Amino acid sequence: MDSPLKNITVAHSPDADDAFMFYGLATGKVRSSSVLFEHQLSDIQTLNDEAKRGRYEMTAISYHAYPYVADKYILTASGSSVGDGYGPLVVAKRGMSPDKIKGKKVAIPGLQTTAYLALRLYQPDFDPVVVPFDQILERVQDGSVDAGLIIHEGQLMYNRSGLQLVVDLGAWWKEEYNLPLPLGANAILRSLTPEIQKECVDCLRASIVYALENRDEALSYAMEFSRGLDLATAERFVGMYVNHHTTDMAPEVMESARKLLQMGFDAGLISKRVELEYV
Repeated sequence: MDSPLKNITVAHSPDADDAFMFYGLATGKVRSSSVLFEHQLSDIQTLNDEAKRGRYEMTAISYHAYPYVADKYILTASGSSVGDGYGPLVVAKRGMSPDKIKGKKVAIPGLQTTAYLALRLYQPDFDPVVVPFDQILERVQDGSVDAGLIIHEGQLMYNRSGLQLVVDLGAWWKEEYNLPLPLGANAILRSLTPEIQKECVDCLRASIVYALENRDEALSYAMEFSRGLDLATAERFVGMYVNHHTTDMAPEVMESARKLLQMGFDAGLISKRVELEYV
């Protein structure tokens, strides 16, 4: 008699890049003989908060959030979103030199997003205002904040709103440390058996590989989550954050994540020191 399938809820953002990454799993192109995946879609700040409670068996989180959930989760070697020479952007209504961020009111997408940690390391002194990520451009435009910290597809759309780039934090990190900037990770509950953990990670890797090898059909699916992006822009956005770094965690990504979290701890921005572990 066959063993019943293990139900695994996998939580991720409703974005074109995550949709592309999980296309194989979400559509049954990639199947498991031992695990049945159910998908939960939420914004990254909500997922960070839910991970503190260990709500989902497998979840996307910010690297910045990992120290606060490492007692419950271990990272997966597949599924990271990494900016190699590019990343979250600070934008403003009018031209502003990067040194002018100091003391300004800046809309941010969440206190435990990696974008916020990177900006704090770049410029420790500013006034953060937490705003849902998809409302930040609007808040910059209406003048209720001086600048906005942009993640997701806003990185490719801010200039359509007439806004000006202040600093690209991924480019700064690369220039400063010659490392890619790890932004989002996937993590899996420590309480699951090693066999189930490995099966989940193998299926995630297979889903990513399937999407990369069947790009047109995966992009067509991802367009359903693209929030108004045209196909060319969505393809560019997906290519930025689903690539060889996503398939497997390279040594330089792990090195960069360690540096990022250690610098955050040393600066008093992260209250817990943590060792990075992954399945």
